[in-house]
Amino acid sequence: MRCPFCGEEDTQVKDSRASEDGSTIRRRRLCSSCGSRFTTFERIQLRDLIVIKRNGKKNPFDRDKLSKSLLMALRKRQTDDDAIERAINGIVRQLESRGDNDIHSKLIGELVMNALAQIDNVAYIRYASVYRNFREASDFGKFVEKEIKD
Repeated sequence: MRCPFCGEEDTQVKDSRASEDGSTIRRRRLCSSCGSRFTTFERIQLRDLIVIKRNGKKNPFDRDKLSKSLLMALRKRQTDDDAIERAINGIVRQLESRGDNDIHSKLIGELVMNALAQIDNVAYIRYASVYRNFREASDFGKFVEKEIKD
């Protein structure tokens, strides 16, 4: 692993710990050249996923983009960081466990909405407003009324 401070490739692992759900390993590293300490994370990747956008364009799946979209919806909300990480891990696990490497963006959006509904109702409505392309304030009301009935 290359040191982010000096670029040296010789770094030592000083401590390794698994996350609570066992899906990530956190490693504390020490650069033998400059003495800096830094942390790396390792995740299991079962397969390379391809996202098929609404316009038919294909892009590689990006976990960071998924994380950013959840965090954007949850911005300025009191939420547990572990709950967010569990939601992201759960979504990725569901996508990887499907038989197909090609995943439609609509499926990802639905999984994100389901996860946000479990974490925070306001974030759920925020995400839905962008995902479902609300155009007027009345669209919010219709969506909330429909969700209350379901």
